[in-house]
Amino acid sequence: MKHFLVKTIANAAALAVAIWLLKDITLTGQNTGRQILTLILVALIFGLVNFLVKPLVKLLSFPLFILTLGLITLVVNALMLLLTSWLAGQADLAFHVDGFWTALLGGVIISIVAWAMHVILPDED
Repeated sequence: MKHFLVKTIANAAALAVAIWLLKDITLTGQNTGRQILTLILVALIFGLVNFLVKPLVKLLSFPLFILTLGLITLVVNALMLLLTSWLAGQADLAFHVDGFWTALLGGVIISIVAWAMHVILPDED
């Protein structure tokens, strides 16, 4: 359970940094409390997408991973962020990623910040 909580906090922090740095990734709400709740819910959706969908996409695109020496990972991360944005819209959450190139840059930012958060936060069960 602690591992799940740490991953969710890391995802929320990484998403917050991407929202702060990129104007085309938006999170809106009536007040700060609502925005924090939305951010946590989006982090949960992002975690589920990365847990359920990403391994399948990686498996199906394995030849592209070999051909591009892993650079296709950037595209897969962007697609996972776009899928998270779409699912958040379906759940009526005020989170939106505007376009593929924004998602690509956002995916890079989120990967770096999430990695740093996992280094900082304790993760023993």
